[in-house]
Formats: sequence, structure tokens, C-alpha cells
Amino acid sequence: MHTIPPWIRWGAAGLAMSLAASAPAQSSLQDEALEAQRTQSELQQQIDNADESVREQLRELREARQATRRLQTYNAELAPVVERLTTSLEERRAGFETLAETREALPGVMRDMVERLRRWVEEDMPFLRDERLARVASLESSLSAADASSAQKLQRLLAAWRAELDYGREMDAWRGVLPGDSQREVDFLRLGRVGWYYLTPDGQQGGVWKAQEGEWQRLDEPALAEVRKGLRILREQRAPAMLDLPVSQSLEDAS
Repeated sequence: MHTIPPWIRWGAAGLAMSLAASAPAQSSLQDEALEAQRTQSELQQQIDNADESVREQLRELREARQATRRLQTYNAELAPVVERLTTSLEERRAGFETLAETREALPGVMRDMVERLRRWVEEDMPFLRDERLARVASLESSLSAADASSAQKLQRLLAAWRAELDYGREMDAWRGVLPGDSQREVDFLRLGRVGWYYLTPDGQQGGVWKAQEGEWQRLDEPALAEVRKGLRILREQRAPAMLDLPVSQSLEDAS
């Protein structure tokens, strides 16, 4: 029978005790390693969340910069409009300030305009003279009418002036009594305020009004033919064409 030496028995026992003691230490290290891993994971998550937050803030910053640039462009485009509106408002404000003065002066201005219109008709070529003077007389009566507003009176006055101005831009033809020759009906042809002519119904006689002399001047046969042509054009009996006629007054005098 072999006997185990005492020192060997003691060494084996010590090893067993050492191994038993190291087991808790290894468990503790594993726990610490796991805790460190969890801490690292949580830290990484925080870093990832922080990165996402930073990226979101950068995106918002870019959008804010783009919106700022759009607003700057819009403001630059809007600035001239605002300036014009400001000027318009200032003009209207000034207009309102003088409105009372204008209302006070308006009756006198309208009377002066009617008087000037009468002088114009009296000094102009005497075509449709009675009709035009009757229009002026009606205006003079309307100025003192109590049942019409200032706006209505002004509207009628401006319409009369427009009618007179239109005479200078229109061609016209009508039948009427020859001035200075009672009961003699003729056909009239008017070319603005430059030419005024008459033609007897048989087409054999006619004349042109001479503004400087204030009387009719007889037309020769070629001119009579041109007057007949002008009357047919206005009556839509032939196509428009150039007319070769003597003038009643020059363009400078007519204007």
C-alpha cells in the first residue's frame, strides 16, 4: 500500500480551495463585462440619437436659409410695388386735402368751359351750327339746375366737348338747307374740320366752304365728281378711296 506524502495532500487541498475561491471572482468579472457592454450600448444609442438630432437641426437650418432667401427675393420684388402704392396714397391724401377747394372751384370751372365751347362753335365752320349751339344752350341751362349733381353736370359737359372733338376726326354726310340760301336743300359732305362741301340734288352744282373768307366757293366739274364720289362712299355705295378736293382750311387752322 502506497502512502501519499502529506505535502502532496496539502497541495491538492489548496488547489481545490483556490479554484473554489476563483469562481466568484470570474462571475464578478463577467458581470462587470456585461455591465460595461450595456453602458457602451447605451452610450452608442445616445450618440446615435445625438447625431440624428444634429442632422434634423441641420436640415431645419437649411430650410430656414432657403426660406430666408425666398423672402429676400420676394421683398426685393415687392419693394417697387410698395413704393408706388406709397406714392399713390400720398397723392390721394393730397387730393383729399384739396377736395374741398376743388368742389368750391368746380362751378366756376364748368361755366368757363361752357363759355369756351360756345366761342369755339361760333368761330368754327358753321356746319350743323344750330344743333351745336342748341347743345351749348342746354349745357348753360343745366348748370343752374338744382335737381342735377355736380358730377352729372360735369359728365354732360365732357360729353359735349367730346362730341365737338369727334367732329375733327369723322367724315359725315347729310341733307339740309344751304346756309344763306333759304329753302334750298343740298347734300353736305364734311371731312373732319378740313373740308366742308355741298352738292345740289342733281349733282350739277356744288361748293366748298372757305373758312378764311367765310363764304362758299363754287367747285369745277372734277371737284364735283370727287364730292359725288365721297357721298357714295359714306352711303356705302362704293368702296373707300382717296378724294382730291380743295380744303376749307389748313390742318393748322383746323386744330
